[in-house]
Amino acid sequence: MSRLFGTDGVRGVANVELTVDLAMKLGKAGAYVLTKENKHKPTLLVGCDTRISGDMLANALMAGICSVGANVVFAGVLPTPAVAYLTRSGKFDAGVVISASHNPMEFNGIKFFNGEGYKLSDSLEDEIQQYIERDMAGIPVVSGPDVGKTVYDFELEREYIDFVKNTVPVNLKGLKIVLDCAEGASYRTSVKAITELGADVIPTHVDPTGININDGCGSTHLEDLSRNVVKHGADVGLAFDGDADRLLAVDETGKVIDGDKLMAICGIHLKSLGRLKKNTIVATVMSNMGFFIMGKEQGITIEQTKVGDRYVLERMREIDASIGGEQSGHIIFLDENTTGDGLLSALHFLETMVSSGKKASELAAVMNVLPQALVNAKVSNDMKNKYTEYPVIVEAIEELEKRFDGEGRVLIRPSGTEPLVRVMIEGKDQKEIDAEAKKLARLIVDTLNEKTS
Repeated sequence: MSRLFGTDGVRGVANVELTVDLAMKLGKAGAYVLTKENKHKPTLLVGCDTRISGDMLANALMAGICSVGANVVFAGVLPTPAVAYLTRSGKFDAGVVISASHNPMEFNGIKFFNGEGYKLSDSLEDEIQQYIERDMAGIPVVSGPDVGKTVYDFELEREYIDFVKNTVPVNLKGLKIVLDCAEGASYRTSVKAITELGADVIPTHVDPTGININDGCGSTHLEDLSRNVVKHGADVGLAFDGDADRLLAVDETGKVIDGDKLMAICGIHLKSLGRLKKNTIVATVMSNMGFFIMGKEQGITIEQTKVGDRYVLERMREIDASIGGEQSGHIIFLDENTTGDGLLSALHFLETMVSSGKKASELAAVMNVLPQALVNAKVSNDMKNKYTEYPVIVEAIEELEKRFDGEGRVLIRPSGTEPLVRVMIEGKDQKEIDAEAKKLARLIVDTLNEKTS
């Protein structure tokens, strides 16, 4: 069996790749690995996003958890950062989120948090997979009163809302804010929190049907948010993804403020307050070159990691950094939560707007973005990591690297969660880099798909 866990848990098409059987096995093996040292009967928290497959997978997962003698509290629809926060609050021994984040509705995923609210290490994930591969050999069978039970508690979101509001108690009175909740897990929490802090909120995409999550909305589709901000004369627009661990924004003119700019805005503000530890922000290789230029201009060190929030978090913990994240809007405020948190990021950004008295567009001007082209080459999961094995692809990449050396860059990487190879080129001319990115992506698709046909 190939490795089950990607950069963000186990993902796949629900009921095809991520089956009920696999969900039950993950519940059983995961609960055992994470709680086997406990001297008490453990309790795991389970939350999900709004996908139609969530209930199916949750019930299978929870059956597996109960079968090894652990109890479950099912919180229903809950953002990923809420599960992380509630797990580390002390009530639960581990947490599980059923979500495929920003991916289309047919996908779903299962990711675990340990008792401290952190995603699992590779070694723990490997241990869980080993039990599954051995058909659970070595996991004790329990019966009678030792079997676990499930409790349903749909009020836990209130604890998370209060936590975020108390962490960043900004007065938002006088601000008109459009929210795009992606028909996902934030459709209640974000609207309630920002409204309760005094803002005039215009909620959009808050009617989840189970099949409309991320469909033309949320942080991966900002066109509708931009239109609504301009239409309503709003001060700012905020967009979350399906599980609400990401945030992107739109200024009062409808222009996008991406994760790089949000980190720059919040990082500079924290530095002015003396709260940016070591004057450092942790980012990934996908961050725009303009972000690194901003860092030099502002006296902020930018630490660079591989793509993936787990690598950002790992580096943040190593150097004790207070903020880090990705261009995609996955931003971690480590002094406050253990994972990316869209609502927490939103309040930090809004706090900067309020305290500075500046418009969102003025704050976003802190960095200039070098033109960037990002094209996805759709290939099979089995082939996406093999592009370097084909000379025709390697030579094309090397040629582009020479061409853009000193005036841009080329970055190729397989997606950690989808059957894609991402092609990113930065340069001075948008039309040129768009054309070259599409050309290279087409070459990757044609070459790798030909080998599987």
